[in-house]
Amino acid sequence: MSSIEKETESQATIDGVDTHADRRLLRKVDLRLLPILTGLYLLSFLDRSNIGNAKLDGLATDLHLSPSGYNNALAVYFVAYVVFEIPANIILKRFDPQFWLPTLTLAWGISSIGQGLIHNQAGLYGIRFLLGATEAGLFPGVIYVFSVYYRRRERHWRVAVFFGGAALAGAFGGVLAYLIGLMDGVDGRRGWNWIFIIEGIITVVVSLAAYFIVPTWSHSAKFLNVSERERLLARLRDDSDAANREHFQWFYVRQAFTDHLVWAYAFLFHGFSFALYTLSQFSPTIIAGLGFATWKAQLMSVPPNALAAFSIWFAAWLSSRYKVRAPIIIGAGAIGIIGYIVLLTTKTPGAQYVGVHLANAGVYTGNALLLSWPSENISGQTKRAVGVAMQITIGDIGAIAGVLIYRPNFAAHLYRKPNIIAIGYLTFAISVATYLWVWMANENRRRDRLMEQSTEDLPKGDEKIRLGDRALDYRYQT
Repeated sequence: MSSIEKETESQATIDGVDTHADRRLLRKVDLRLLPILTGLYLLSFLDRSNIGNAKLDGLATDLHLSPSGYNNALAVYFVAYVVFEIPANIILKRFDPQFWLPTLTLAWGISSIGQGLIHNQAGLYGIRFLLGATEAGLFPGVIYVFSVYYRRRERHWRVAVFFGGAALAGAFGGVLAYLIGLMDGVDGRRGWNWIFIIEGIITVVVSLAAYFIVPTWSHSAKFLNVSERERLLARLRDDSDAANREHFQWFYVRQAFTDHLVWAYAFLFHGFSFALYTLSQFSPTIIAGLGFATWKAQLMSVPPNALAAFSIWFAAWLSSRYKVRAPIIIGAGAIGIIGYIVLLTTKTPGAQYVGVHLANAGVYTGNALLLSWPSENISGQTKRAVGVAMQITIGDIGAIAGVLIYRPNFAAHLYRKPNIIAIGYLTFAISVATYLWVWMANENRRRDRLMEQSTEDLPKGDEKIRLGDRALDYRYQT
């Protein structure tokens, strides 16, 4: 390539136009990041939600759980998840994802195996707490890693592919639970014991391989050659702060905690997570309540989750095509509400099963898009790391509320009362999404007007880094 061609390609990158070399580079990054990180999240979601399949196979009866014991075990997991989320992302920012993310995976894989070796309710509580603590850092950690490899407009599609692992875990988990359940009696253990043990062993094996596959920070990425790293950093530098080598400062942590948008992202996920985690944990029970045998209920949990995965990917394409986020999140929440209404108001198993499909499609899709939103709009690396962790932390308090509300004494009519509460949570989430949409759109217009009127130079260097998304030339993705 001539020097003129190189200069032209370099300028195209700076101007935000992808060249053939950029697209080739992006594919290389995708192939390194997406398969392993999506696989880790699939295993994470599988290992946290397979307790719903284990319950159908007799876990509650064999462990002599109290009437509220199952719900408390679910809540204990999320309490640990909430407590350890922000510390885990601060550790990630100060160390290296290549070591930290596989180590977390190894730790929760061992915890998952431990779930298959317990004999009483106290043991279940203890091991669920460990599982929550060790899984807490994966999701916000991966979202942050995406933010230092991809430009802002490229992230939501990758997050959607990644989050699709959660839906696939539900589909894959139903089939796997059915097959593993056939091992009931092997070595004197029940089928639900083997669900935890075998799925935990799979996680441990993958975690060992992950030490050699999960990449380090973009500025040191060894799977890229020198020229590819330079091109990657040039693309990022023009787009956001992702190419900066920002040193940790508590100032940026305070920025995150005092930004109303960060709190709004958190409350948005809070509303959606109530529905997300109750669907993932209680769908097998609800489907069994439609009149299907245990083995059929395990297999019939596959189609709603498969639909959710395809809905996520279609919505991500739509969002990318029309460059919008909020309208699709709001629309997904509305579809979720319709699904719950169908489940609540119809009387036949077939119609109610359709309701389960709609609820899954809407809830999973909304979550996939809203979870990428902060990484696109929060600028300042430490602020973004804390903001993403805050979103998951506060969001998962909604999960705690959900698993405690879906109690046995509310199980009548396919959990009618909890499902009505889920509609309320989704309505709240739609309201928050609308607030974010309106505020950011108005702020973008305000900054456009000020830019037109201003004759002063824009801040650069350290001052621009300190301002982050508050800088006058920064525009929010709406």
